[in-house]
Amino acid sequence: MHSHHAARSSDGYLPIPTGYTDRQRVATGSNPVPFLTVEELSDLVDTGEIDTVVVAATDIQGRLQGKRLGARFFLEDALDHGTEGCNYLLAVDVDMNTVDGYEMSSWETGYGDLVFKPDLATIRRIPWQPGTVLVTADITWTDGAPVVASPRQILARQVERLRAMGLEAFAGTELEFITFDTSYEDAQRADYRDVVPANLYNVDYSLLGTARVEPLLRDIRNSMSGAGMYVEGAKGECNPGQHEITFRYADALRTCDNHSVYKNGAKEIAAQHGKSITFMAKYNQLEGSSCHVHLSLRDTEGEFVLAGDRPHGFSQLMEHFIAGQLAAMKEFTYFFAPNINSYKRFVEGSFAPTAVAWGFDNRTCAFRVVGHGPSLRVEARVGGADLNPYLATAALIAAGIHGIENELELSPITEGNAYTGDAERLPTTLRGARDLLADSQLAKDAFGDDVVRHYVNAADVELQSFESTVTDWELRRGFERL
Repeated sequence: MHSHHAARSSDGYLPIPTGYTDRQRVATGSNPVPFLTVEELSDLVDTGEIDTVVVAATDIQGRLQGKRLGARFFLEDALDHGTEGCNYLLAVDVDMNTVDGYEMSSWETGYGDLVFKPDLATIRRIPWQPGTVLVTADITWTDGAPVVASPRQILARQVERLRAMGLEAFAGTELEFITFDTSYEDAQRADYRDVVPANLYNVDYSLLGTARVEPLLRDIRNSMSGAGMYVEGAKGECNPGQHEITFRYADALRTCDNHSVYKNGAKEIAAQHGKSITFMAKYNQLEGSSCHVHLSLRDTEGEFVLAGDRPHGFSQLMEHFIAGQLAAMKEFTYFFAPNINSYKRFVEGSFAPTAVAWGFDNRTCAFRVVGHGPSLRVEARVGGADLNPYLATAALIAAGIHGIENELELSPITEGNAYTGDAERLPTTLRGARDLLADSQLAKDAFGDDVVRHYVNAADVELQSFESTVTDWELRRGFERL
């Protein structure tokens, strides 16, 4: 897999991605080639095979936002100029409410426009929507300046920082979700009570259990393959209705683009089946849904750099890389757990990590080292399925750079149960993670003060909403008894 190239913006500060160098032009089975050139798209529009272009960018909550454009209009107008959207798209809460505290967007500044600038190397088919392709866009201001709080550009900047050190980042994300036989609309009408999971018992690795949901899982797998992703497989998980579909790793930016398309698409396909999927980190008191991020490095010639003749088969670079992850994780936890619900997943003995420790193939640690030789990599197990992939991956790269630049010494390996060890613990609440991020000089150096302020405010918005809401827990606890 070749890496993605990024170009610097005119101010020399922020790289604006310019597309994949490897467009995955090998068709999957009898499927047409998923990624298209502008010329190929134009031909398909002429024949009537493609009539709609989705122009999409990922917001701070990790969701795809954008517009559906007529394909001919896209080619004749938006191809060069992009398409506009309100600048509140990176400055709202999860309900799309306008909120205070964001520098980039407010009533005082008039809620003007920003521009979705298509990355023309990311045009991909969307098989579950007839006649449709999707292009991933970068967010700029109307004068072409980058919007520094945009998640994709935050990651692109970290990729460029790494490339300046002669290194390329490769990543894979593993998303768990829970599937319900209840539709999204019926679930909402019922206030999310009495929704019916697609499996009624633990189907972890169960072929019988996963067969019950296979029509949906197969549709998602084949659709994602047709959208340019390399499907590895699917398996059941522990919580009733919980499943995981995995995809082959790629360069960091492509993986995060794929992640966003997959997460949005899986929900769309579930809805077409009359079902629903949740990527909540902790849907109920049983096992939560994670997003493990695998990260490895190569040099710019494509050579593997993490394996070596140091203890554990590591290179010195690998030691510094893991040490950086450990040193930064507490301050960067927000980027892996951005919501109130995220912290309900951090339960001792639950396969969700609580200790900032590392180990070989040790699922009790925040960082699990897996593979050997060319496949040697770090699996960050902190994140829930609700994370923003661009922000989490950017945080891992920035942490690795911190370790490499400062030649941090790697702490001893955790051989046993990290839940009972003496390693530092992750913050257990959003407020704790928010305060660590707000005070983090490491984060400010890596991402810029403006980016840190933006996401600290995002945490504040979530906290203020939760703290002013009367919950079911309070009603059950206090209606009669208090």
